[in-house]
Amino acid sequence: MAVQAASSPHVTAPGVRARKGSDEPLVMITAYDAPSARVVDESGADMILVGDTLAMVVLGYDDTLQVTTDDMAHHIAAVARTKPRALVVGDLPWMSYHVSTAETVRNAAALVRAGASAVKLEGGRKRVPMVEAILDAEIPVMGHVGLTPQSVHALGGFRVQGKELDAARVIVDDAIALAETGCFAIVLECVPDAVARLVTESVDVPIIGIGAGRHCDGQVLVYHDLLGLSGRRVPKFVRQYAAMEDDATEALRRFVADVRDGSFPAATETYHASDSVTDAVAVMGRSESAPA
Repeated sequence: MAVQAASSPHVTAPGVRARKGSDEPLVMITAYDAPSARVVDESGADMILVGDTLAMVVLGYDDTLQVTTDDMAHHIAAVARTKPRALVVGDLPWMSYHVSTAETVRNAAALVRAGASAVKLEGGRKRVPMVEAILDAEIPVMGHVGLTPQSVHALGGFRVQGKELDAARVIVDDAIALAETGCFAIVLECVPDAVARLVTESVDVPIIGIGAGRHCDGQVLVYHDLLGLSGRRVPKFVRQYAAMEDDATEALRRFVADVRDGSFPAATETYHASDSVTDAVAVMGRSESAPA
């Protein structure tokens, strides 16, 4: 049963922005296709992030650097076709907003045309010109600071960020810069909880945490990690609510066994003709197989 009534209004970027300081935390979950989007929307989540984690949990890559704008648009379109109540946020992939503001806006527009109502990009103050250009095209922008997976090589791996005082200051300054530029919300990934609390208190837009403790304005996790479908060792900050890969594997093993031992399909899973048609077909088969 859906948590939200079908008549509930669609979540918008301004609506998310207005939830800063709300007693009810925001919830964002990733989705990458129509089935996962339907499940996420039925859960009552506020936002669906079509994330570049698509590369790892759906397409089998080792990092997020392999997906393109076309890949993202393809999967955003599948999510958008379900017409979710939740706000659909499309991730701008690596090198889609790093070259020029004109190219950045074109790529952001491609995700909106595919069905996103907002876009997300990684990085702090140095991304301000790109954020300004996208906003000037009337496209809402979500920021992303802390651990930025598209910078995995520059960061030396998927590591907790902001553990030292100077690094923490940079994250706070980056978040402030993005908020002042006009981002309606900011993802804060993989930082100590004290740093996350300071960031949350320092900006007037919602901070959506992932591996950032409980003091943020909301939380986001990856669909496949939540449900035990990722086939990988999940980070410390993930709470798994199901073991669906194990359940699915066991179900398919049972199907394979049933086919091989002849118990599938059963009579109740088979279409039957009338007795007269069955008899006629049998006669037809015998006549066609008889020697000339």
